[in-house]
Amino acid sequence: MRIIGGELKGKKLALFRGTAIRPTADRTREAVFNIIAAKVPVANVLDLFAGTGAFGLEALSRGAVAAVFIDNAPSAIATIEKNITACRVPDRARVINWDIIRNLNCLASASPAFDIVFLDPPYNRNAVAPALRNLARSGALSPGATVIVEHAPSEIIADPPAGLALSDQRRYGKTLVSFLTS
Repeated sequence: MRIIGGELKGKKLALFRGTAIRPTADRTREAVFNIIAAKVPVANVLDLFAGTGAFGLEALSRGAVAAVFIDNAPSAIATIEKNITACRVPDRARVINWDIIRNLNCLASASPAFDIVFLDPPYNRNAVAPALRNLARSGALSPGATVIVEHAPSEIIADPPAGLALSDQRRYGKTLVSFLTS
């Protein structure tokens, strides 16, 4: 896995062993960034279920101002911190160990608000709906924020929580990427 665009293009990212994460394919990540390219420069980014931190680091590479990475797996937290250090962006990155499914109270004092949110929960664990609900309740989204959800096609986003509207969906192999706006 590597950074595919921007100032860190080509930088290899550390992974961790096991089935705890399912890294987003480079092709899918590139397609998503092509879609949101105009929003990335000067954005504040939130990477939920961050895994390796690839989405947030890609955004930083492409000009995002800052990124917050949230996960609750110890191996993910260690890997994200290692990748932030390797990419030399510790001054623009923050890592939070938190259970996103329970709530996002850790964002209660988030300032500035987030312009782009990447949400990549474990597939087929019914995590999409509660994570979106918690994100909407957090008050941490800027007006017009883009929320990108990578999920299994079987996890339908039929009724987004108040404050979020489904604007687009794209399929990449066995992955569905849904775009919501605040």
